[in-house]
Amino acid sequence: MQNHPARLIARKRDGGALSKAEIQDLVSGVVDGSLGDAQLGAFLMAVCCNGMTAEETAALTLAMRDSGRVLQHSQVTRRKIDKHSTGGVGDKVSLLLAPLVAAAGVAVPMVSGRGLGHTGGTIDKLAALPGYRTDLTSERFQQVLEQCGYAMVAPSAEIAPADRRMYATRDISGTVESIPLITSSILAKKLAEGIDGLVMDVKCGRAAFMAPEHDAVALMESLCAVGRAAGIEMAALLTDMDHPLGCALGNSLEVAEVIHALDGNCPDDLREVTLALGVEMLLLAKVAPDAEHARATLVRLWHDGVVHRVFRHNLELQGGDVRVLDDVSLLGRAPFVLPAEAQRAGFVADVDPLALGQLVVDLGGGRRQPSDAIDPHVGIVVKHVLGDAVHVGDVLAFVHARTLAAAQAAVVRVQAAMPVGDERRRRGPLVKRRMA
Repeated sequence: MQNHPARLIARKRDGGALSKAEIQDLVSGVVDGSLGDAQLGAFLMAVCCNGMTAEETAALTLAMRDSGRVLQHSQVTRRKIDKHSTGGVGDKVSLLLAPLVAAAGVAVPMVSGRGLGHTGGTIDKLAALPGYRTDLTSERFQQVLEQCGYAMVAPSAEIAPADRRMYATRDISGTVESIPLITSSILAKKLAEGIDGLVMDVKCGRAAFMAPEHDAVALMESLCAVGRAAGIEMAALLTDMDHPLGCALGNSLEVAEVIHALDGNCPDDLREVTLALGVEMLLLAKVAPDAEHARATLVRLWHDGVVHRVFRHNLELQGGDVRVLDDVSLLGRAPFVLPAEAQRAGFVADVDPLALGQLVVDLGGGRRQPSDAIDPHVGIVVKHVLGDAVHVGDVLAFVHARTLAAAQAAVVRVQAAMPVGDERRRRGPLVKRRMA
């Protein structure tokens, strides 16, 4: 490092601002190890406590992006637009959205992550598809993108290497919630994809990373401002995570739901959020004059089966077994499937996404630590949503578990997470706010 790290850390600790060159120097120290673990933790804590200006956050984001390889897609003539979600329970939108938007003429280079905690990861869902490869070389990634319009890969060691060390240190230093650090972590990886624009799906509600709406809105504003400062077009939607998205929770179960959705059998909430994000992506790509035309295009492509064909083409190119499109049983099944039944008549009074998401983790379908292995077959399939009328013995959900004891214990927890009452309540708006 050219600058003495203690002086830079002290200035940020005291509320001062760092220059672009100073931030680049710190990030270089993160990558080459000259910034020690204690110094990195102190810097992150100073940022967490005192924040960063928009200029500082943009400088941090670009320095993290440039710490590794930045992909170029010069041979792809389509506009390159990606989407990123801050994570939620049952959020399998990317698996539907990427082929849908690609079918409309947009290139979607999607570098996705694995799940941690109660929120599932796109890469974990794709791993439930037999044979599907997400460890593509940069060259193969670009070939797939050119040939079928979208490619989905796990981040390689070449992409934003500074973020891996900073992310791990944030996790153990109590600095996860810092908006400048969240913003730079998300955007550094996305900007390294070589995209022209990005649509953010920022969740709020009980099972969201940013549960309070005002915190989620602040994150939206930061992401949009920094993304634009970095030279890409941005849009963002604030969406509901007070209830699960779709009916399936758990990796292979969610993939099965996506395959059925390709043919039109899609839960209403999953369909609505997918279309809303797709409209924003088409608008950023400038392939539709307005939101009404964009939505009509997406609905037509979905209805006519074009999305199914694009999904199949991608499956072929990335090594997946295309037979699953006709037979979802090839995804496999947990040994024990038990119904969680209503104990009284009335209306479903809640579908608690945090309780259900944590239950999936406890069944083995999610991670508590990054090194944890995942059972792709366990999970929950919800059969009733908020406000549905039920009778005694009606199935609220099915539990998929590795052992009988785990299934029986999970049934009790599902019944607690989906109470039945006398009052009928309905879910609020799925899309709460738009920022573009």
